[in-house]
Amino acid sequence: MKHLLQSDEVESISLEVEWTPIWEVILGISGYTHRELRHTFDMDKKWSLPSHTMPKSLMKDLDEVEKTNFWYGLITLQNKLSARTVQEFSNKLTELPISTFYETMLPYKSRDLEPIRVELAAQFKQPESFEHYSTYFKDHEFLDGYVRSLGRYPYQQIRDLLINVTCEWYSWISQDENWEKWNQALEYEKKHNSSLDVGKPIEEIERVTDGVKYLPEPNVWNVKLIPHVAYRPWILEKRTPDTKLFFYPLGDECLISPGSPSTELIRGHKALGDEIRLKLLYQLMKGPLSLQELSVQFNTSKTSLHHQLSLLKAAKFVVVEKGIYSVNPHQISSFSEKLNQFLGMKL
Repeated sequence: MKHLLQSDEVESISLEVEWTPIWEVILGISGYTHRELRHTFDMDKKWSLPSHTMPKSLMKDLDEVEKTNFWYGLITLQNKLSARTVQEFSNKLTELPISTFYETMLPYKSRDLEPIRVELAAQFKQPESFEHYSTYFKDHEFLDGYVRSLGRYPYQQIRDLLINVTCEWYSWISQDENWEKWNQALEYEKKHNSSLDVGKPIEEIERVTDGVKYLPEPNVWNVKLIPHVAYRPWILEKRTPDTKLFFYPLGDECLISPGSPSTELIRGHKALGDEIRLKLLYQLMKGPLSLQELSVQFNTSKTSLHHQLSLLKAAKFVVVEKGIYSVNPHQISSFSEKLNQFLGMKL
C-alpha cells in the first residue's frame, strides 16, 4: 500500500527587532498619558522639568488621549503602517481607508469574535455596535472605554487628534539635548539584533528582552521586539490578530557614561529607601499575596499600596501575575552585587 505523505515543513514564527523614531514618539505619548504609573517612568522627571514646558495645544491633545486611551490605537496603527517618520505616519494615516482604519484600531479579543470585529469596522457609522463590542472587554482595565470612545468620536476627529498629537510630541521631545543620542542607541540596538536565530524564537525573545518568557499564541505568526527609551523601565505587550508586540527597555549600558550609576541602581535604592516598601518586601518574602490581602494586613488603602508596589515592581523587586504579588528573589540577591560592581569593590 502506498502512502501520500504531507510535507514536513512546519509554520514558524517570524521574529524581528523593529525600531523607527516614530515608535519612540508613540511610546512617549503612551507613557506620558499613563498617569497612574508615570511616577515610575525614568522619563517622568525630565518630562516635568520647567525647561520642557509643553505647548498648550499639546497638553490639550494629551489630555484627550489620556481620557480616551487612543494611545493604544497609535500603537496598532504604527504596527500596520510601519512608518519611519512622523510625516510618513501622517501621510499613510490620511490615505488609509476608513474601514481599514477602524479594523486596525479595534482591539483583538479572540478568534471566535473576529467576524464581529471585522463587521463592526465595516459598519463604523453605528455607535451602538461599538457599545456592544465593548462589553467583551468589561473586565479589562481600559479597553471597554476605549472601544466606546471609538464609537462616540467622529472618524475625522480621531484621525486629526492622532496626527496632531504625534506631530506635536515629536516637535517638543526632539528639542531634548539627548534625543539624537537616544535614537543612535536604539538604531544600534536594532542593528545589533538584526540576525536572530529564527529556529529558536522563544529563546531569542527571552534573550533580547532580558527575560520575557513567551508562550506561543493561536494565529500569531509574527513577533516584533521593539526597543525603547521613553517607556523605561517597563515592558509593554500588545497583540493584533496576527502579531505580538513586545516593547522592551534599552539597557542602561547603552545610555550612561562611565562613572555614572545606572538607573537600575538609582531606582532600586529609591524603592528600598522607604519603611513601608521594606515592610511590603518582608511580608511578600513569606508568600505571594493579593492587593486586597496586603491592604488588610497593612490597614492601608489599596490605592496607597498600589503606588508603593508599583515602585517595587519598577525596580523588579516584585512581580505581579493575575493580581497576585510575589518577590523576585534573583533581583534582590543580585542588587548588592551590582552596587559592588559599580563601586569597584572586590569581594
